[in-house]
Amino acid sequence: MTDLSSFAITRKWPAQHPERLQLYSLPTPNGVKVSILLEETGLPYEAHLVSFETNDQLSPEFVATFPNNKIPAIIDPNGPGGQPLALFESGAILLYLAEKTGQFLPADLAARYETIQWLMFQMGGIGPMFGQLGFFNVFAGKDFEDKRPRDRYVAESRRLLGVLNQRLATRAWVMGDDYSIADIAILPWVRNLIERYHAADLVGMTDFPHVTRVLAAFVARPAVARGLLVPQRSPV
Repeated sequence: MTDLSSFAITRKWPAQHPERLQLYSLPTPNGVKVSILLEETGLPYEAHLVSFETNDQLSPEFVATFPNNKIPAIIDPNGPGGQPLALFESGAILLYLAEKTGQFLPADLAARYETIQWLMFQMGGIGPMFGQLGFFNVFAGKDFEDKRPRDRYVAESRRLLGVLNQRLATRAWVMGDDYSIADIAILPWVRNLIERYHAADLVGMTDFPHVTRVLAAFVARPAVARGLLVPQRSPV
């Protein structure tokens, strides 16, 4: 049997199936990137809910294994050389799982780096900018009388949506006909911008018809529908 006891996190979240990949997450835009990819690849995994309400991500067990105290994170019991591997950062995990399975990342070197380019477009642009817009539109920042910070992120979010819309104007997916980790990284954030941050009117989503078309195709995928619910939140 696979032994994961050297990872402190397994003391707080014991592995019922230690031979499976262990996912520590919450269904946020970053969290569902990994659960969606796991569902798409068919890799066996066990999901553990990391609750922000109880600051699970700040627990000593979590931080001892994943020092940046962020979700998602994984332990692969069958990592490189057959040794367990712990990873945090959603972009790194997407790349790792795509490499591991040989799926959703082109083999051609030029196309591979172009896909990574769009992954980084999400990591460095869409995620941080949409997240700040959400803070100022629906969370604590909404109470600020000065709307200039919100408007700054609205403007940058519109710019990023314009870049994405232009890219998708003649393509089924970010990389063309082939669905990839670029789509899995970007589209949960677009969905969140609309559904969680209630910012469709604010950013003028009707100006980006190719983005909304591809988002609809994305959420219609059965693996995406499943991955969006992983890990399941505790009933309240």
